[in-house]
Amino acid sequence: MAALENPLKHVADRDAHVASAPNSEGDGPASKRQRLDHEAARDENQQTQAVDTRRAGVAPVKAEYLISNEPPRTTVDYDAAEASKATEDTASGKPDPRDGKGKKQKNRKKQGGQNQGRTYGHFDDALRLCNSVTYTNEFSPKHCKFGDRCNMCHDLRKYIKEGRREDLTTLGGNCPIFEKYGRCTSGWKCRFVKSHSEEIEHADGRKELVLLSKSDQPAADEDPEQRPGVVNVATADNKWDLARRKVKFEKSEPYIKWLEKDTEITHKFHNRKKEQENGEVDATELEDLRAQFVDEPFKPSEKRKVYFGKETPVLAPLTTQGNLPFRRLCVELGAQVTYSEMAMGMPLVQGQKGEWALMKAHESETLPPRFNSESDTIVKGYDNTKDLKFGAQISGNQPWVVMKATEALTTFLPHLRVVDLNCGCPIDLVYQTGAGSGLLDAPSKMEKMVRGMNAVSGEVPITAKLRMGVRDGKPTATRLIERLAFGNPDFRDRLGAPGCAAITLHGRSRQQRYTKKANWSYIAECAALIKSYNAQKDELTDTAAEPDARTQANTAADGRVYFIGNGDCYSHAEYFSHIASAGVDTVMIARGAMVKPWIFEEIERGQYLDKSASERLGYIEKFVRYGLDAWGSDELGLGFTRRFLLEWLSFTHRYVPVGILEHLPPSLNDRPPMYRGRNELESLLASDNYKDWLKISEMFLGPCHPNFKFQPKHKSNSYEIEAEG
Repeated sequence: MAALENPLKHVADRDAHVASAPNSEGDGPASKRQRLDHEAARDENQQTQAVDTRRAGVAPVKAEYLISNEPPRTTVDYDAAEASKATEDTASGKPDPRDGKGKKQKNRKKQGGQNQGRTYGHFDDALRLCNSVTYTNEFSPKHCKFGDRCNMCHDLRKYIKEGRREDLTTLGGNCPIFEKYGRCTSGWKCRFVKSHSEEIEHADGRKELVLLSKSDQPAADEDPEQRPGVVNVATADNKWDLARRKVKFEKSEPYIKWLEKDTEITHKFHNRKKEQENGEVDATELEDLRAQFVDEPFKPSEKRKVYFGKETPVLAPLTTQGNLPFRRLCVELGAQVTYSEMAMGMPLVQGQKGEWALMKAHESETLPPRFNSESDTIVKGYDNTKDLKFGAQISGNQPWVVMKATEALTTFLPHLRVVDLNCGCPIDLVYQTGAGSGLLDAPSKMEKMVRGMNAVSGEVPITAKLRMGVRDGKPTATRLIERLAFGNPDFRDRLGAPGCAAITLHGRSRQQRYTKKANWSYIAECAALIKSYNAQKDELTDTAAEPDARTQANTAADGRVYFIGNGDCYSHAEYFSHIASAGVDTVMIARGAMVKPWIFEEIERGQYLDKSASERLGYIEKFVRYGLDAWGSDELGLGFTRRFLLEWLSFTHRYVPVGILEHLPPSLNDRPPMYRGRNELESLLASDNYKDWLKISEMFLGPCHPNFKFQPKHKSNSYEIEAEG
């Protein structure tokens, strides 16, 4: 597709957020667009039902826009892509430990179509400028602690002339970080450095290169981890202490010792119970074992109450795609709850930098979510002013791992709404270790994990995300939900509930692929089980003793465990339909948000929004600016921003504008046929050719670094998602 003559001009009109008339041509003004609210769309669907000619799995594009009736031939395997990470860390060049290239994977058949050997090249300056020079004026460098042993460049003028690429002219040639904060965290490495530097001449005739900053702003911070507007940044000392095993887990250690002893007695108890049923032992021996049980070493702290309602749509944890800039964009568009990318518990405990980086959040994610004070689902004691949007999700295969990871997170990070335990990740590498969906067949282990996490998390509530089960046609979620809500039937009177504040259920099994729709009927069945909590409470408790309120998170006040449904939500109509018909408190959105992040805005407004091409390009520009904010405006930051932008474009190009669809509502599982847009930019945004995605990235980030590489996740330019919904 030919490059646009002046692509940036299409950014102009991005504030209009109403649906255009179905037959509109081009990007007309907002005031002239027809609004398609929920009722109007429903009426239209009823009127056209008799003549609905849509084909299964194919988006119903109007005939005048079609180039070909056939959708792309490649089959999308969203689950498989959860393993498709880059084989090298771009900064360090080291293999990604989650890439699955261990001995166990050696003889495994490669999953069809996957570019599992993807790399992104290396994008850095030709000369590496020493930090002692990076943030200071030319004549005032700081002392280099490496002295003569330092192998980095200390000659600023040589670096500017030979060690870096020319300044960018995109974004008006102005550094977006300096424009917003009055200082640039990349110093002389910034690709827009001319916009915040100058050469001055001193009285003695010497000329000096100096960095500019606004007088009311603090000096630039040399720590690249600390960036304006970014919170939940674990210090280098925190991570170093974890790596050297110098962190004392004051809560986890005694609890783990108690849990090991309790598990040993439990095994003996169950064995003796079976023998008693067979008449091999008498009841006194069983009672002796029961007497050996001791209470937990301490009770959980009182938990901060949380809230989920129909006005709080949730952005799912998304591997790779759920990065900070994308979450920031979704929050701006109306997402009320967000999660980090899934972090592995063991690397967190070991202080690995890459895993802790996943916990960074934008300050907008620390604001309270929207809520209706009249809602009947608000738990007693809920204080919206103390609530926030951002939560962390972790995975682990042993209780001690997730307990220590939870204690570390809640100790070192001040802004966490919840810590969520992933019990649904389907990829082989995670499943075969017993983590993720490997926990679906281990209810006892899952319960111990949640109970232990709840004990050590301080005031931060614990939640869990499940799938229907491991195997197709054999769902186990109802049994798991009962376990998470009440605990083991044999020990409810002694230990009480595990303390799970909310449960999310993805309506698919691990074995199921995305060729089938999510099972919302089963989600509704599980929602009914959750709602019967209070009714079941008396029946399931063997004793009159009331469990300690602190073990029960939100349930301490009125017996509520929140329940969130997940799977295939792609419109406001589906969102509200799921809440009404399935009985869930709210809906978690994954793929739908990747294709059109303004789905949250549609939910808030209750109508379809036919975003113009210029509006959509405006969101891409915002992502770029947010990426430079998060990762820096230097060469490395530009490379990361470009990489994650391209990953996102591999999803959002699937969006088919409402105005060119023959029928509503759109379906997430429908694949668009080849079509032309209403203007050149809309056609470019619909391209499934990754070379066009590179062109779009160059509109804002300039030409790619010579060593930058990008391969789509499918060799046929298809795409897969690294998420669970």
